Amino acid sequence: MKVHEYQAKELFARYGIPVPPGTVVATAAEAEAAAARVGKPVVVKAQVLVGGRGKAGGVKIAKTPAEAREKAAAILGMDIKGETVKKVLVTEAVDIAREIYVAVVMDRRAQKPLVMASAEGGVEIEVTAKENPSAIQRVWIDPLYGMHPFQSRQLATALAGDAELAKPMADIIQKLYRLYDEVDASLAEINPLVVTPDRRVLALDAKLNFDDNALERHPDFETLRDLDAEDPGEVRARAEGLSFVRLSGNVGCVVNGAGLAMATMDLVKFYGGQPANFLDIGGSSRPEKVIAALSIILQDTSVKSILFNIFGGITRCDDVARGLVTAFDQMNLKLPVVVRLTGTNEDEAREILRAVPAIHPAETMDEAVKKAIALAA
Repeated sequence: MKVHEYQAKELFARYGIPVPPGTVVATAAEAEAAAARVGKPVVVKAQVLVGGRGKAGGVKIAKTPAEAREKAAAILGMDIKGETVKKVLVTEAVDIAREIYVAVVMDRRAQKPLVMASAEGGVEIEVTAKENPSAIQRVWIDPLYGMHPFQSRQLATALAGDAELAKPMADIIQKLYRLYDEVDASLAEINPLVVTPDRRVLALDAKLNFDDNALERHPDFETLRDLDAEDPGEVRARAEGLSFVRLSGNVGCVVNGAGLAMATMDLVKFYGGQPANFLDIGGSSRPEKVIAALSIILQDTSVKSILFNIFGGITRCDDVARGLVTAFDQMNLKLPVVVRLTGTNEDEAREILRAVPAIHPAETMDEAVKKAIALAA
């Protein structure tokens, strides 16, 4: 789960990470009033959950409240990579002497949190990694013991260049790791962490992504979720207890179990097709779940065929079959549907599906995948 910059900064401040004061607003008039309260030049920043807002014109400096109103009016309603700007953050403009990048991420290969830092902040870290990889400092953290103070001091010393700046910088790095760990984040990033001409160290921008699998430990974080910025299909799938991720292909996939879902998508790719989604209906497939899964897939107009690949263990094949029959009755399905059902009650399921001539049955995964790809062409 991603959150907006202003929400991330609120959490940063809670953990003692210094951030410039700011106010999030939804109208140009509110932006003018917020800038007047600051009493100094401000930055008006689009609040969207995608990157590249600066290049898109979503970050502008305003020297007066009237100018802040003008800039906010230009940014609000702007489309940035498919996301409409509905809020802007009005925050004090800060003079910058240096920009630094600091982030904590999960290194899945090492199975440890990784603190990444670079003295070349203010730019996309992917650019630095490609053009000057040696500029990125990396420190792996033992998840049992956490980040030791000496690790943050060593990192800060390498970034700061002098002892006076290294101390507050080390403190911020230590607090950023504690935040990452305690809120179960998958990413905690400051880009840029700035040094001002009067030698203050501030987190000028903030980015936080949370591990969805740990959100049950943080029920209060649900209020931070911006449903308008999320894929409608993923929002509905979550409400229905389904696991869904939209992709860019044309073969809609309905599968039970994450492992089988991944194998199904791999096989679609192997035979030259493109999966349109990852959709796991889970281990208990009530007919209503099947209908919900089909409804979500049908929202994607790029889908040209639908592939059901069900291995019935806990999931009963006859439940899935009944869901399909009900779906055909209720939804006037016009797309070709290929079904491979094997496992618990598969004979009953095949008998049920004989009542729906529009369904294309398949005995094996390979046969089902090939049929689905051919029908999507």
